[in-house]
Amino acid sequence: MEKIILNQEIQNYINANLNTDLHSLLLKKSPFPEVSMQEIVQQIKGKQVAQKKFPFLLKDRIIFPPQLNLEQSSSEKTALYKSRILKGKKFIDLTSGFGIDAYYLSQNFDEITLVEQNSDLLEIVEHNWDILDKKAKFLNQKLEDFLNDNKAYFNVVYLDPARRDNNKNKVFLLEDLSPNIIEIQEELRLISDEVVIKLSPLIDLKYLVSVLKGIFRIEIIAVKNDVKEVVVFLSKENSENIICNCVNLESDESVFTFNWGDEENTAAEYSEPEKFIYIPNNSILKAGIFNLISQRFGLKKLHPNTHIYTSNEKVNDFPGRILEVEVIDAKQIKKKSQFNIISKNYPLKPEEIKRKYGLKDGGDQYLIFTQSKKGKIIIKSV
Repeated sequence: MEKIILNQEIQNYINANLNTDLHSLLLKKSPFPEVSMQEIVQQIKGKQVAQKKFPFLLKDRIIFPPQLNLEQSSSEKTALYKSRILKGKKFIDLTSGFGIDAYYLSQNFDEITLVEQNSDLLEIVEHNWDILDKKAKFLNQKLEDFLNDNKAYFNVVYLDPARRDNNKNKVFLLEDLSPNIIEIQEELRLISDEVVIKLSPLIDLKYLVSVLKGIFRIEIIAVKNDVKEVVVFLSKENSENIICNCVNLESDESVFTFNWGDEENTAAEYSEPEKFIYIPNNSILKAGIFNLISQRFGLKKLHPNTHIYTSNEKVNDFPGRILEVEVIDAKQIKKKSQFNIISKNYPLKPEEIKRKYGLKDGGDQYLIFTQSKKGKIIIKSV
């Protein structure tokens, strides 16, 4: 299919239908007898995904794989962030997939190797890298076979394990991934200075630290406050100290860095809401550093289970949302008013709150339904 799909007439048809409803297209007969409508729609879908996820691939003669491979690929934004961390002579991606991470992470390396067991997918990646004038060694092998045969040493080994089981259900534990990271971790550490593993944003960090050896760095990467990846870095030696970074890309917030274990040695102060309240971004919440964030910024918490903070003086460099507020009574809420509703440590969800008080969603103001140590409260932005 690859060479035929690059026919200029077919490419023109694809570009002309980028905004066409794909379901309606699939009901039509392909105007080209040599390619099916499913193959055409696959390329249209790929370009649609690329517009948001990896725009560097919006070039002539780029070929896109099936949708599942697109979904499993990192975004250009997260790959670019990770690329700034890594450098060396020899880089290998043992689960290259569509190759987005490999393309960026290997920018600061002289020798690049991609291993992928799906021959069709690897052929697409090799074609695209040729278009992009990017050189690499492409190996169509199972990861396990490569490790059995390999005698080379690499500065960085990268993996993005498949997070679906044989029934295509999502899995998160390291022993359920493909490959099983726990089984091969020692082997990976023997062939490299540094092993970098991309994992689900749902992975439990305490579990991660308990089952992997040699962790020296963890990156919790969010984009626009949506946690996309947890990336763990392993070295040959067991480290006594693990540096953790909470990142919220496409925001003005700075990276928040802490040492694993700091949270256990930190206590928070508590207070009723003062002039300003602070809601941490989701990379901070994922890290579970609820007391540490209070201590670092000199803020007080509202309640042990309410991860909202407060102060009378504004702290501008806080990694999250900052609002000037007042506490109100429920009787002050007018029906049909428009608010952004936030519910934290409160029995009702935002949709239930909107129904109860007859509120509309949106606007510039916030209503926060939460709890302090004294009980349930409603906070309004001013």
